[in-house]
Amino acid sequence: MLFDLVRKNRFFFLPYLFVLVLLGVLQLVYTQEQLMQWVNVRNSLLADQLFPYITYMGDGAFFVVVCVILLIYKWRIGLMGFASFALSSLTSEFLKKLVFTGSPRPLKFFEHSTFQYHIIKGLDIYSYNSFPSGHTTTAFATFSLLAFLDKKKERGVLFLLLGVLTGYSRVYLFQHFVEDTYAGSLVGTISSIIIYLLMYRWRTKGETIAGK
Repeated sequence: MLFDLVRKNRFFFLPYLFVLVLLGVLQLVYTQEQLMQWVNVRNSLLADQLFPYITYMGDGAFFVVVCVILLIYKWRIGLMGFASFALSSLTSEFLKKLVFTGSPRPLKFFEHSTFQYHIIKGLDIYSYNSFPSGHTTTAFATFSLLAFLDKKKERGVLFLLLGVLTGYSRVYLFQHFVEDTYAGSLVGTISSIIIYLLMYRWRTKGETIAGK
């Protein structure tokens, strides 16, 4: 069943695999500090205006709104959304608060550095519990599940792009390192895969009954 899911959603999984490999290699070649500096110095006024809004696609409230819409559309699909949200959020919080407790965020890491980092004025920047990125986890849980549910599989590329943009926004906004968003994307995507596979027969059974 997992193979069928990957095959049917190749427009999501193939480019996602490319992103994972590319970022994996970059993290082997460069340090998290170097990657953060590379992103941070490539700032612009337009990006400063856009990314504080783009990052909301990884907010829990955004996922809940999506789940409610799905619930209205088809209640079984809506429950799948809430299940994915619960699993991904709990996993992220468990890792963040209990396993990697107190992991420093960029602001704390560069606190005594000579690096003149760029941050957006008025933005709340946190200092601890950096790993993994909760926003990236939520974004990938949301958009991977939507990709799996969408009958037009070609849109999987678009859903992946939205997830990647959300992850990049977390680094751009100086909230997380690349490794945080990398891990967050995996937690979110794997959570949706698990929920989709566990609840697939239940969902399709409901559609079969409704169709009779």
